[in-house]
Amino acid sequence: MKIGVLFGGRSGEHEVSLASATTVMDALAQAGYQTVPIGISPEGRWLTSGDPLARLTSGEDPPAASRDGATQPTGITPFVPLDERMPAVDVIFPVLHGPFGEDGTVQGLLEMAGLPYVGDGVLASAVGMDKITSKTIFGAEGIPQVKYRALIRREWLQRPREILDEIERDFVYPLFAKPANLGSSVGVSKVRNRQELAEALELACAYDRRVLVEAGVEGAREIEVSVLGNDEPIASIPGEIVPGNEFYDYEAKYQDGRSQLLIPAVLEAEQAAAVCSLALQAFRALDCAGLARVDFLLGQDGTLYLNELNTMPGFTRHSMYPKLWEASGIPLPELVRRLVELALERHADRQRNRISRGCSENRTRMETERTDSHGAVLSLSKG
Repeated sequence: MKIGVLFGGRSGEHEVSLASATTVMDALAQAGYQTVPIGISPEGRWLTSGDPLARLTSGEDPPAASRDGATQPTGITPFVPLDERMPAVDVIFPVLHGPFGEDGTVQGLLEMAGLPYVGDGVLASAVGMDKITSKTIFGAEGIPQVKYRALIRREWLQRPREILDEIERDFVYPLFAKPANLGSSVGVSKVRNRQELAEALELACAYDRRVLVEAGVEGAREIEVSVLGNDEPIASIPGEIVPGNEFYDYEAKYQDGRSQLLIPAVLEAEQAAAVCSLALQAFRALDCAGLARVDFLLGQDGTLYLNELNTMPGFTRHSMYPKLWEASGIPLPELVRRLVELALERHADRQRNRISRGCSENRTRMETERTDSHGAVLSLSKG
């Protein structure tokens, strides 16, 4: 079976995706699959020839060319921006983090192409990426969360003083400000006063038009759970992050090497059970599929708060998601094998849906064509 591993992308987590893809491709090979690397450059170009991972890692890939061979102007790309022919694959494993990959955009493209793919569908990916929308759903489900305030960039640009006054009236420092649609703590700031809050909102608004301000939990422990499955998901043992910096920011996650992963987390049996139960509840609330990592804050008084749900968690050598499953008895090659099987299971389930009245004949014909050459559906080469 050929597994197309999709990596890179246009988000601020491009480099993280490259590191995750390396781990995933090694594990897929160990599991007996043939991997087909498919890279997406920071400009949004899809790369398949040569070694796409090496091309993106080196940063020396030539600029995109238009159909007549001229260099493509900056910011202008065709749909789909393919400079090379897309290879035929059986399943896509989209190891993409952040916008333009983890947010339902690529998932929608794969749905249109009729390709099975690993991980969450369009709805769960889009909602899971947007911290404000996911918080709204988690709140409706009665899942505990910290107090928060959502605002849009236009509000901040038009009346910054009033926004700062309102936040200081309703919250107590320290606070966190973050973009609604990024991961890996990109654009996230911890603030203790008005000046830091203003700077943090400026930074968050540079990354997204929707911004989130959250109450801090002093002395909070960061507890994480990995979830695996479709309609009957299972939870791993919980782990704990002890950040090397003041909070688990991008540097602490990927650069300084001082953060610690405690597996299993030191929790009372009741606390561990509650964390796993809430993780599964959050997974089902967003109709997730395949995988997710669910992150919690544990206050000094023992109160649990759902922090966020990651629909495509990191797969680097140091990432919590695969490490938690390894500690739970599922080594990485077995984990990726299960994810591929779950992708095929969810794809088969989708095919049971009727798309119009009296479409059984069309479905049979379409399924036959897809079985013969579903990889070619994405072969949107020039001309």
